Amino acid sequence: MITRLSNSPDSCDLFVGTSGYSYAEWGEAGIYPPGTPSARMLPLYARRFSCVELNYTWYQMPRADAVDRQRVQVPDTFLFSVKLTRTMTHEIDPGRWRRDTLAFREGVAPLVQSGQLAAVLIQLPPAFDRSRAHRRHLAALMDALEGLPLAVEFRHRSWAEDRVFAELERRKIALVAVDVPDLPALFPALDAVTHPGLFYVRFHGRNDRGWRTGHMQHQFDYLYSDAELQEWIDRRVIPMSRKARRGMLFFNNHVRGQAVRNALRMAELLNRQGIGVQVAQGGTRSRQDRAR
Repeated sequence: MITRLSNSPDSCDLFVGTSGYSYAEWGEAGIYPPGTPSARMLPLYARRFSCVELNYTWYQMPRADAVDRQRVQVPDTFLFSVKLTRTMTHEIDPGRWRRDTLAFREGVAPLVQSGQLAAVLIQLPPAFDRSRAHRRHLAALMDALEGLPLAVEFRHRSWAEDRVFAELERRKIALVAVDVPDLPALFPALDAVTHPGLFYVRFHGRNDRGWRTGHMQHQFDYLYSDAELQEWIDRRVIPMSRKARRGMLFFNNHVRGQAVRNALRMAELLNRQGIGVQVAQGGTRSRQDRAR
């Protein structure tokens, strides 16, 4: 049974951002000035948004020194969600993954210490169904990462079970709500909230044909309409906001900067309804803080 809170939507702190911020094509799309190097993109991104989901940590293990360099480029109120590295979710080595959880903890430690780690995103692959072996691995993985703020994104429909949600609620782990194409095996769009401190939404787009190709530039090539965003607000975001103290909404339809346009529009639509979104504060940390 999912806990129902008596919160009103305006008592939930909402953050809206994008999945990743460092895309070369975003210069061509007008998101960044043409020719902006990737190392200078985060401060520009932070002028528009108050949170980001780090994607590069799926490909490579985060290092504390690199994460700290990112941290000092943004205001101290800026929040990070960090995607768990693929060696623990997609390319699992039975003899190694537990050591990788320790390395991951070390890598995100600067964000834990500064209070800027909103979530660790455990994104599971489409083939990760609810088999016994997969259930055991996920339980062991969540145990190994205990103490970090966790959010789990299922891609396979077999995990859409009340018993799964009850276990996440028991562990105080957020279930990630997803917007994806309506394909038979994919996890459905839900408004279940399993952690009173956090609800988490990822917008991947609804490009059915592109999703079937498995090619990222096609899979995430989609621009949401105002009607589609408003439907999410009315049917899911508002109900979820009544059940949690914080909500994170990330757009992953990054092709041609569409994620930025949709994230900004989502924030605008929410604000129009009197549902406040945490806004970017601009600026960076002081030089003294940079040197710590």
